Amino acid sequence: MNTILQGSTIKVERPAKTLRELALEKVREAIVSGHFRPGDRLVERDLCAQLGVSRTIVREVLRHLESEGLVANLPNKGPIVAQLDLNEARQIYEIRGALEGMAARLCAERNDPAIVAALEKSLHGIRQSYHDKDMQGVLTHTSAFYQTLFSSVERTVAWGIVNLLTVRINHLRSMTIKTESRNIDGPAQMEKIIEAIRKGDGEAAYQAAMKHVASASAIAEAVLSAQSPVPRV
Repeated sequence: MNTILQGSTIKVERPAKTLRELALEKVREAIVSGHFRPGDRLVERDLCAQLGVSRTIVREVLRHLESEGLVANLPNKGPIVAQLDLNEARQIYEIRGALEGMAARLCAERNDPAIVAALEKSLHGIRQSYHDKDMQGVLTHTSAFYQTLFSSVERTVAWGIVNLLTVRINHLRSMTIKTESRNIDGPAQMEKIIEAIRKGDGEAAYQAAMKHVASASAIAEAVLSAQSPVPRV
């Protein structure tokens, strides 16, 4: 009797994502989308029931989100959705402006039609997602747009810095993209970045990128200034 088995037939495949990773994504998305709002308490028992996972996993998820700045752990109150700090938001937009402006300029100087094509693909996805009222899609395609800016000119360190801030950036974007006319103004501003890159005009690309970030910053500042600091319990 032949007992030899091909290794590939009995190999145990690792799941694409662990239960912890899936739970982390769900809670992060709930915060970024506004399902859990700044000041909301995050009760472990309730999260266990909602997610269908153990308390150990919930605690790990909350600790991870605290490291990302989305959750704050208050004395005698426990974990809550962190209040977005106006000064911190200003600094994030300052970093975005400096790095994205640099990347846009370099893309224009590269004068590569493939860069333009990739950016246009992401912009189409953004517009389609707005049309479909798919806010998560808007965030996904927007992140892809900026990743193209940096990766196309081999600015991996700069993208790494931006990527570290991605969760907080998307938290801010989740507010700004829902404001009146942002579905029109935002893509139009990004179209100007692409047009400057297409023309090989580095200075125009830099200025267009800076204007887009400045516009988002002003919207975020207005939204954060109007937010009530009183938590919901």
